[in-house]
Amino acid sequence: MRQIIPGFSLAFGLASLCLAGLAAPAFAATQYPLTLSNCGQQVTFEKAPAKIVSIGQGMTEVLLSLGLADKIAGTAVWVGPVLPQYAEANSKIRRLADNDPSFESVVGAEPDLVAAEFEWHVGAQGSVGKREQFKDLGINTYIAPADCVAKINTDGGDGVRKELFTMDLIYQEIAELSEIFDVKDRGDKLIADLKKREAAAVASVSGAAAKNLPVVFWFSSKEVKGDAFIAGKNSAPAYILKTLGAKNVVTTEEEWPLVGWETIAQANPAVIVIATMDRRRYAADDPKVKVDFLENDPVTRELDAVKNKRFIMMDAQSMNPTIRTIDGIEILAKGIAASGLAQ
Repeated sequence: MRQIIPGFSLAFGLASLCLAGLAAPAFAATQYPLTLSNCGQQVTFEKAPAKIVSIGQGMTEVLLSLGLADKIAGTAVWVGPVLPQYAEANSKIRRLADNDPSFESVVGAEPDLVAAEFEWHVGAQGSVGKREQFKDLGINTYIAPADCVAKINTDGGDGVRKELFTMDLIYQEIAELSEIFDVKDRGDKLIADLKKREAAAVASVSGAAAKNLPVVFWFSSKEVKGDAFIAGKNSAPAYILKTLGAKNVVTTEEEWPLVGWETIAQANPAVIVIATMDRRRYAADDPKVKVDFLENDPVTRELDAVKNKRFIMMDAQSMNPTIRTIDGIEILAKGIAASGLAQ
């Protein structure tokens, strides 16, 4: 007969329950069918997508960060190299196009989901295809919330953002994609890691001298000596500036308005953040071309940032509403600290 020690069975039972609780999955599985409201449309998933085509480097990098490389049947719209940690996985994924892919190439990859970083690719003005076209073929679509929440995209350009972008929109995208693919644990971990990095970057430039520091973000220009695409007041770069306590010199709601250098000179930015990219669509895509212009143009060479060579190079993707926006915060924080402006 087995001997029972008084109190032991209760203690053992409680311990077993605690251990069971620790061993149990911390995240509930996605319950299908799953219906989400996405950029004005209801999208229903009967199960986790088996194959996805991602249009936009930012969207692809979110999927890679969630460990979904094996689900990606094709990608398109690239500005520069993929995040280094995903280079190997990305090299095995079919590149449909560096820029806009054709509707036929996307459908030819036989996806059950097409996910786009920008609404103009699969929205009402879809340059690749409209959501209805994909739906007619039984293909679901998903658009990054950052490109449609409080944002107007009607002219085929970068659009007008009515409210300041925040990383909450990226966290929403991560949470929704992780729910769609039933990888909620990965999504929560990714969000927690990004928030931790953001907090550390903010702490690194807590000096009073960085407060209200005038900064301009220069993405590119159609003509080197022409007006420049400068980050608008509600853009991702504007969020970077607000997070670090610096000030945007642009006040328009356009995402990337064309601004003349005479206007920029009136604000006399202390720092100029220059986009770097592999793309060579416009004359000023090359960062070396940007710097050469700034140092030699009779107007720009008089700017405080140019005289003191306060140029901060930043990957173009970090200026877009993506997970790399956190990289942008880190890069600008380090640049401000290195310049001595945060002391």
